Amino acid sequence: MERQYKDIQYYKFCFYGFLKNLKFFEPFFILFLLEKGLSFTQIALLYSVREIIIYITEIPTGIIADTLGRKRTMVFSFGFYIISFILFYFLNNFGFLLFAMVFFAFGDSFRTGTHKAMIFEYLNIKSWQNQKVHYYGGTRSCSQIGSAISSLIAAAIVFLTKNYDIVFLVSIIPFFLDMLLIISYPNELDGDKVPLKVPHIITAFKKIAKGLILNLKQKGKLKILLNVSSYSGYFKQTKDYLQYIIQTLAVSIPLIVGITQKQQTAVFIGIVFFVIYLLTSSASKNSGKIKTFFSDSSKALNKLLFLGVIIGFVGGIFFHYSMYGLSILFFVFMYLIENFRKPIGVAYVAENFSSKSLATTLSVESLTKTIFASLIAIVLGFLADVFGVGIALSVVSVVVFLLGSFLRLK
Repeated sequence: MERQYKDIQYYKFCFYGFLKNLKFFEPFFILFLLEKGLSFTQIALLYSVREIIIYITEIPTGIIADTLGRKRTMVFSFGFYIISFILFYFLNNFGFLLFAMVFFAFGDSFRTGTHKAMIFEYLNIKSWQNQKVHYYGGTRSCSQIGSAISSLIAAAIVFLTKNYDIVFLVSIIPFFLDMLLIISYPNELDGDKVPLKVPHIITAFKKIAKGLILNLKQKGKLKILLNVSSYSGYFKQTKDYLQYIIQTLAVSIPLIVGITQKQQTAVFIGIVFFVIYLLTSSASKNSGKIKTFFSDSSKALNKLLFLGVIIGFVGGIFFHYSMYGLSILFFVFMYLIENFRKPIGVAYVAENFSSKSLATTLSVESLTKTIFASLIAIVLGFLADVFGVGIALSVVSVVVFLLGSFLRLK
């Protein structure tokens, strides 16, 4: 992307993504829950509750962003996240962890789609619409750098404290800074806001919802959302199982002298995720170049979807037969596919839907992703408890592959 597009706001967008991805808890979240005594099925239920909450609130929060202002909506989002981090730190049993997950889900539903809409609003204001893939890919690259650094810091925290819980408290710091950064965004990125009066809000809701329904009645546009979100939903639920695979590898080899099993796992996780996120940062940055290898975006989305789930299937088989290193390698490829595919998909949605209701449309894309994710979470958790993680990953990959056959874009 040319230097002329990299103004102050571009770097604000990048720094937002960097801070947002300093989720120090993320590389250890499944291990944190397993340590609390939860089964894979209970973990799946937690994930499903998160997805159901997002399912219920996704479109309303998108409409709220388009009518009451995106900046305010984002501030609410980070507030919910911070509350959830505090609850995860202090609470222990399944019921209370479920309560914490509800707040986390509200944070997700207020955020998803909203910030992407602000980026595309800025491109529209600047008449830089032709830079969608490169611009969004560049900002997402910074997010992945944040994840890479986050994994090292998180590993160091766990190594020094021998405690998974503390990473939730430390995560409050970058999220609070991100909240302040959002407040500094120019007001023009809020979109067309309406006054805080009930009749005006209802009118705006109806207008945006009507336009969205008209779009979704067109079969081709609905298929776009389903195609774009299918792999992301699949990836969202399978990616965290990499933590368990790395832990299994760490347990299977002799301990490094002088450290505990948890510390050795932390070292392995820190290194693997650091490498993954450095690679995915490059993948996001080069998604625009990847797109040029295909005749158009629709073919890129189709082929990357099938490639991703085939890789997931093989990774599951490798884990089942105790080839943990190869399984981890194939998970790395899954991460790369998601980061090649997502900027292309988001830009493709933005090109095919009205910018007036873009936050709502992108929230619908996130909504379809949560539907896939919630279904996959339950099936994956149940199969993991009954047949093992490797078989569960492979079976789910086959199902998504078959589903993808019906979601091909033309």
